[in-house]
Amino acid sequence: MFTGLLGGSFNPAHGGHRRITRFTIEALGLDEVWWLVSPGNPLKPKTGMAPLGARLKSARAQARRAPIVPTALEAQLGTRYTVDTLRAIKRRYPKRDFIWLMGSDNLAQFHRWKDWRTIARLMPIAVIARPGYSGAAMASPAMAWLRRYTVSAASIRKTGRKALGSAPALVLLRFDPDPRSATAIRRANADWANDYRGAPQRDRLTFRKIPGWDN
Repeated sequence: MFTGLLGGSFNPAHGGHRRITRFTIEALGLDEVWWLVSPGNPLKPKTGMAPLGARLKSARAQARRAPIVPTALEAQLGTRYTVDTLRAIKRRYPKRDFIWLMGSDNLAQFHRWKDWRTIARLMPIAVIARPGYSGAAMASPAMAWLRRYTVSAASIRKTGRKALGSAPALVLLRFDPDPRSATAIRRANADWANDYRGAPQRDRLTFRKIPGWDN
């Protein structure tokens, strides 16, 4: 299985997440993408962050009838930083091939992430362009280091994951911009999490009920 990993707060998940994920699946020939709904992003403030259960439930609503698997796996692993999460996932699923997916806004600050070069060596990275961030991303310290490892999406579609070789490998993806954002949704409806109340449900990957589903 060739699996994409898209981490984020998903506060809340929305149609933009679904759209770029489906485009990425098609562009790279992925079997599926796991949405890693973060218990807490070290680079983002906790203020305004909805409970994990509500965020995961919003992700499930957006993932219906698509090869997308929302999961709170990171919470079960007990990892705080992406580098530790990816190490743990590779150990747990040794028969899968993974590629890390992130927006160009994250590439712009990737050099601030803990052990970011180690992340790049753990698995290939696909960067999805986001309006307003391309300039900063292309000029970032991380891009200066990663640029030599760039692989085209077309080569991956043609020859599959073999085109990526061994990490580091970087794929740059560009789709029609999507104006939707979680920030705009929260501004329009500060109580959006109330729409995702309900009984606890099990996570497909962790096989556990997620705390906070009924919060």
